[in-house]
Amino acid sequence: MSKSALMILAQGAEEMETVITVDMLRRGGVTVTLAGLDGDAPVLCSRQVTLVPDKSLADALAEKPQYDAVILPGGLEGSERLSKSSVVGTLLKEHEKSGKIVAAICAAPTAFVAHGVGKGKRVTSYPSTKDKISTDYTYVEGERVVVDGNIVTSRGPGTAYWFGLTLIEMLTGKEKAQQVEKGMLISGY
Repeated sequence: MSKSALMILAQGAEEMETVITVDMLRRGGVTVTLAGLDGDAPVLCSRQVTLVPDKSLADALAEKPQYDAVILPGGLEGSERLSKSSVVGTLLKEHEKSGKIVAAICAAPTAFVAHGVGKGKRVTSYPSTKDKISTDYTYVEGERVVVDGNIVTSRGPGTAYWFGLTLIEMLTGKEKAQQVEKGMLISGY
């Protein structure tokens, strides 16, 4: 049975981080559900690109209450919406507690802070959100992706490929991650 991942899409999400991560995980054999925070209607992202979720978050959770990974894309407005959602907070806490992967990129680690997820862990984020990461975390600069146990964070659109590869490796193994990397010409071209 393939591994599963839930990517939560909120209005104002960063579209590159969303699409690159979903695409790469699917290439890696992970069953990914792109779930709309506010329903299944098209979502306007941070750079005025509209993405269509596979289904609403409510429907995704009704069908499958737990995934192998829950992933939050960045984008300032999207991250703020994820930070304010009690449903997202409960979901993140439940997944963290059960040892599942909880991942966020760019501004989205601020949702971890808002919901008290990953306290005491090493994290990174988009540089301008560093001051929003509380002293409950160890902030890391100079790394594209930071993994601390089941908490995975990354910096921004330019690090999305490495974020995706890291998640593939954690979910399906190093060999599959290397296959995806080679096929996408991320390195070794």
